[in-house]
Amino acid sequence: MTDMIEDVRQHYHATGLTERLRAALTALGPEDQRLTPQQLGALDQFHTRGHLATAEIGKLAEIAADMSVLDIGSGVGGPARFLAAAYGCRVTGIDLSEPFVDAARYLTERTRQTGQVSFQIASALELPFGHGGFEVVLLLHVAMNISDRAQLYSEIRRVLKPGGRFVTYDVVLNGGEPHYPGPWARSPATSFLLTADATREAIEPAGFRALVWQDSTEAAKGWIAELRESGPPPSPNLGLVMGPDFPQLATNLGRSLMEGRLGILTAVFEAV
Repeated sequence: MTDMIEDVRQHYHATGLTERLRAALTALGPEDQRLTPQQLGALDQFHTRGHLATAEIGKLAEIAADMSVLDIGSGVGGPARFLAAAYGCRVTGIDLSEPFVDAARYLTERTRQTGQVSFQIASALELPFGHGGFEVVLLLHVAMNISDRAQLYSEIRRVLKPGGRFVTYDVVLNGGEPHYPGPWARSPATSFLLTADATREAIEPAGFRALVWQDSTEAAKGWIAELRESGPPPSPNLGLVMGPDFPQLATNLGRSLMEGRLGILTAVFEAV
């Protein structure tokens, strides 16, 4: 298990990321200029449909001001900053990747949200929090990197208050093996996709009741088609975070979705 976690960590190990971001963001203004979460949307929303999906997830989770939210696998912090700005909630992000956490902290300083949004290095399988400390837990395009789903969902239930909400928005197997390399894994060795039904079967025994169960595949396909028609993405974008082969990774994910090999699941569960 330790070797597997290290393999996933290496996939997201973006050496020198914060310095690359610092240089790229000069295009948006000087270092002391406050940026908005919306300005960073092209580079910090590391999931299909980007900020559109993040906004929908906030509504489905019924996030409100002063709630405590945990974002597992928070990447460079886009959803955390977006939701904190939209709802006034407090968001804690955890991620295996030290460069991602460093970059998330830097970007949060640039948006002046450090009093509301924080990040730390941690594993989803050993959350460094006590029991029942959060009203909402988010898992956005993360579970496909985790083989021990029972431990993952048990940990999420442990840190949620009774009646709290767990939102999973993830890539699921649909009708075949995906094309590799993909954004979450360059080979099947670090890819642990489940079908939507198997995902539900893994979550509910941990102490959850489904409130929302939604197939978001068609919406994702439409978003991908729009991206293809609109041409190259604005700069800076996710290529800065994931490296020069990111266009190939994104293309393979798009192919897998369009060919029906993969689907996108949106689900909300209540902790019981």
